[in-house]
Amino acid sequence: MTSIHVNWGKSNVKLTWKQDYVAPRELVTSVHGFCFSDEKLLLVDLNQRGWDIPGGHIEPHETPEECFHREVIEEGYVEGINSLLGSVEIDHHENPAWDDNSPYPIIGYQMFYRMDITTFHDFEGRHEASRRKLINPIDIGKYYQGVSVIHREILAYAVQMGSKILLNERKG
Repeated sequence: MTSIHVNWGKSNVKLTWKQDYVAPRELVTSVHGFCFSDEKLLLVDLNQRGWDIPGGHIEPHETPEECFHREVIEEGYVEGINSLLGSVEIDHHENPAWDDNSPYPIIGYQMFYRMDITTFHDFEGRHEASRRKLINPIDIGKYYQGVSVIHREILAYAVQMGSKILLNERKG
């Protein structure tokens, strides 16, 4: 379990990676994931933010997995098979900007998935992303400026999980 402190605008928050942890649905604020095709990682070029992994805020009627599915289609125009990686706990206890009127809970979660892409749809760029690209996961820092120690740990777990999936497919 890795923890770091980050500044998000005026907010100082503590992030803690919890591998394989399923967060309570009512505390999940967003869902993100690492999508793979032939061991290459999908990145999307988000308007105003640059290269990133697919993901976004959860809607009131969605499960985390439904949110991830929707975000991946909207941003990357891909579909696939999802596997839970875990959750990042976002702790605002040390955040002087947080109060009872804040849009996020004092402790919330971002859930993370691994997707093995099965379908590439024509890229239309109608939503937040203007492009998509497959890269070697090792090169994520060259494109995704927001990659943190925690993101790297989650990505390493996603890659490891993919290696196990490939090994099992070859055995079967």
